[in-house]
Amino acid sequence: MNDLFADPPAPPPGPSRGPVASTGLRVARQVWSVAALLNAVADTLQARFANVTVQGELSGFSRAPSGHCYFSLKDDRALEPALVRCAMFRRAAAMVDFQPRDGMLVEVRGRLALYNARGDLQLVAESMRPAGQGALYEQFLRLKAKLEAEGLFEPERKRPLVRHPRAVGVVTSLKAAALHDVLTALQRRAPQVRVVVYPASVQGAEAPAELQRAIHLAGERREVDTLIVCRGGGSLEDLWAFNDEAVVRAIAHSPVPVVCGVGHETDVTIADFAADLRAPTPTAAAELAAPVRDECLAVLQGLYNCLQRCVDRKLEREGQRLDQTTMRLARPAQVLAQRHRELDRLQQRWAAAPRQRLQLARQRELHLGERLLRSTQRLSSARQREQHLAERLQRSTHVRLDAQAARLEALAARLESANPRQVLQRGYALLTDAEGAPITSTGAVHPGDTVRAVLHDGALVTEVQRSEPSA
Repeated sequence: MNDLFADPPAPPPGPSRGPVASTGLRVARQVWSVAALLNAVADTLQARFANVTVQGELSGFSRAPSGHCYFSLKDDRALEPALVRCAMFRRAAAMVDFQPRDGMLVEVRGRLALYNARGDLQLVAESMRPAGQGALYEQFLRLKAKLEAEGLFEPERKRPLVRHPRAVGVVTSLKAAALHDVLTALQRRAPQVRVVVYPASVQGAEAPAELQRAIHLAGERREVDTLIVCRGGGSLEDLWAFNDEAVVRAIAHSPVPVVCGVGHETDVTIADFAADLRAPTPTAAAELAAPVRDECLAVLQGLYNCLQRCVDRKLEREGQRLDQTTMRLARPAQVLAQRHRELDRLQQRWAAAPRQRLQLARQRELHLGERLLRSTQRLSSARQREQHLAERLQRSTHVRLDAQAARLEALAARLESANPRQVLQRGYALLTDAEGAPITSTGAVHPGDTVRAVLHDGALVTEVQRSEPSA
């Protein structure tokens, strides 16, 4: 450590080139701050490793609540184990189209950087894909997009599973652990369900054709109500038979509803999208295909108990009705005597019915006659009142007319007495000016004005000579 800060070494011995001036000064050295050193290294890394692709095994993968992902890439195949820390921010993590998990071999593209807070080297990842599976994964995406465009994955195509199947078919390998898991789950949950196995390879070159034949065979035989297509987990290459187009189409067009349980929870195949129901594991597929027998028996027991209670109540009601009927039939002689009495009463009523009807008819006729007589009397009285009122109206009309005539004559006499012509006949005259307005005062005219004098037999037009007001 001390060598980093030592003075520059002395020049090697050699021939003297002349006196060297001794100045007494030491050679200057550069001292870095921590931040400056890290920034310089970071700049160098960025210039040299701005875009690199690294292959390694995922370790310690975690996703923060913010959406950022943090993990490490290990390389255990080297002479000495190697590890580099990585960070993938939320925007880049959202573009990852598979579920990363520890132990998976991946290829990460990004840039090298330093984390100044700890001085750690880290790889800032921009993208991630499974290592060695790039071509297969691209083929997977192309086929998925093609079949999705054809509508093969539409929810409307999905069919519900039979709720209580009589038989369940299983398409898988006879040597696969998935078959044991399915049989164990069905035996535990629904031992009454018959299981039919349609063997087929689930891995290898022959697997797609065998899977397709097995699915077609199950559809042709129609001996099962639900078909399970399953196998255990594995890599993308191991599961590739379930990404085959022919297998996917066979599942989509199967006349029997299909449950696909391929791989583990994180494994996804195109067959999962085409199946009527996707299960995370083969065991889960068996659990979805058949209900638990104990639960079904419990439901049946509940229905039996309800039916038993209804039958008991019905039997109790009918028993009560039977007891009542038995009590009524306990003494047939009394019942027969009562029926005879009722029959005699009905015969008496029947015999008396004509006489009663005749009597009632006569009473109705008599009643109607009385009502008719009363109506005639009321009509006569009404006519008498009408005649009396007519006479009163005639007398009152004459009296009123006489009174009105007398009053009219009096008013005519009064009107005649107020007639101005009667006054004019006694020698009076009515004076008016040229416009016809009456003259009532000497001050209303002046000498030279024209005055019109109305007499009882005509009018005189005069001219005023002078005005003589009364004293």
